[in-house]
Amino acid sequence: MVHKILFWSGFGVAVRLWQLGLEMRPFFNKESLWVYPLFAAVGGSFGYWLMGVESRQMKILADRRTSLLEKRRRRAEREGLPDKVEEGKILGSSS
Repeated sequence: MVHKILFWSGFGVAVRLWQLGLEMRPFFNKESLWVYPLFAAVGGSFGYWLMGVESRQMKILADRRTSLLEKRRRRAEREGLPDKVEEGKILGSSS
């Protein structure tokens, strides 16, 4: 969790360094040192947002997986087939 925020904070600082390198300006100018925490904060907030997106996607995928397993179990019961869906495993059919 925290590693994503730290990574994107570092990415924000790297973007600032890249910007200054392209402009051929000094990296550690006294008047512009306040910008580094700003770029780190923007990058960190993006990482925090991205972490929320990932958790929502994982929840949706888990719900979808559960519904598919339940659907397969009901179909197997209806057709009188042996249960090929085990807890935590999905076995493919051989047809």
